[in-house]
Amino acid sequence: MIDREQVVHVARLARLELTDDEVGKMAAELSSVLGHIEKIGELTLDDVAPTSHVVEVANALREDLPVPCLPREVALAQAPAVQDDGFLVPSPQA
Repeated sequence: MIDREQVVHVARLARLELTDDEVGKMAAELSSVLGHIEKIGELTLDDVAPTSHVVEVANALREDLPVPCLPREVALAQAPAVQDDGFLVPSPQA
C-alpha cells in the first residue's frame, strides 16, 4: 500500500532522517497499519452507539460544587516572592 517514495516524503515533512533499511521497514509497518484500518472500515457499525470510553466508566467525575477559597494570606505565606498581593514570577526570557 505505502511505497518507499511516500515514506521518504512523510519522513521529510517530519524532518526525520531514515536509512534505506528504515524506509523499507516503515513502508511495511505503515502498510500493515493501513490494512488494519481498512479491515475496521469494513465493519457494519450502524447499531453501535458512539462512546467516549471503550469500557463502562462510572463516577469518573465528581459534581462540581463551589467551595470557599483559600485565604490570600495563607496562599501567599509560602510564596518565594510576592508583589501587589499576588505571586511574583520571573518574566520570560526574550
